[in-house]
Amino acid sequence: MTDYFIVFLIPIILSYLLTPLAKYTAKKIGAIDVPKDDRRVHKVPIPRLGGLAIYLATIISMFIFLEDIDKSIISIMIGGTIIVITGIIDDVKPISARWKLFFQILSALVLVMGDIRIEYIGNPFVKNSVINLGMFSIPVTIFWTIGITNTLNLIDGLDGLSAGVGAIAAVSLFFVAASIDFIDTTMVMILCAIIAGSAFGFLPHNFNPAKIFMGDTGALFLGFMLSVVAMEGVMKSVATITIVVPILALGLPIFDTTFAIIRRVINKRPIGEADKGHVHHRLLDKGLSQKQAVLILYMVSAIFGSAAVLMAGLKPGYGVIVVGIILTLLFLGAARFGILGVVDIKKKNREKR
Repeated sequence: MTDYFIVFLIPIILSYLLTPLAKYTAKKIGAIDVPKDDRRVHKVPIPRLGGLAIYLATIISMFIFLEDIDKSIISIMIGGTIIVITGIIDDVKPISARWKLFFQILSALVLVMGDIRIEYIGNPFVKNSVINLGMFSIPVTIFWTIGITNTLNLIDGLDGLSAGVGAIAAVSLFFVAASIDFIDTTMVMILCAIIAGSAFGFLPHNFNPAKIFMGDTGALFLGFMLSVVAMEGVMKSVATITIVVPILALGLPIFDTTFAIIRRVINKRPIGEADKGHVHHRLLDKGLSQKQAVLILYMVSAIFGSAAVLMAGLKPGYGVIVVGIILTLLFLGAARFGILGVVDIKKKNREKR
């Protein structure tokens, strides 16, 4: 475990030291976040290229700690670099969603060419059995990569939120991978430690009041890397609830994104339209400060992560029951808290009367 601590510590130091360089670069190239609408919580212009520090700390640490830089590792580096370049361009001058999607698909295809893909998922109805995806392996891999890549970006609304949640998810996936004893997960555990360290090293600069934002550069890169470690580690297990474990580890951003889609459908709004219905907005509406809201969401993310680690060791039958309970409580809580938009609709109906 001492070796993994070093793997965790080095990217913390690198990310912390590289962030001022990212801040300087952001100012030079004009990657500044200027608040233009009421969705923005901050009120003054802030540099937003902090993700560059996270990326550099991750890549440097990969070269230091990964002994075998094989085809799969190279594909991760290339795919991550494509994501980061796209993020840098967008942080300087926003590009269209179509171009973002194009480059995200390209990065996912790079992973596929590096033999990183979801080839099967656990069969919840047959013990120690899997469902081979066959020809659907590539589209499922692309869908998973793009989906997870964007989830952290969508919750990046408060100082330190995405970086902290991403780090907690990486730590959770580290312990899940460590619990798998029938395949070698050393590479995945190293990657998880590197990702967590790089995100934690950035946090002192990003926690409220933030001196720099990670921007799309960091949020998309962190999401991309988390999608990779989930595929390479957890999903290569033959446990019957394999697919549920990474979803729980990434629970906060995944469910917040899912609820956002449901909310917009219910309210007959475009799915891609931004709103103030995300969970962090609701916490602020309840009178909490940024710091309080972020710390609560860190705790929620840690609970999801702990559930993922516990789930990895449960028998399939118990796992399915636990998942059912969690999903039921989530939807009831989301509806009651107004995250699904149900509360807003009821208020509008009362106002009409």
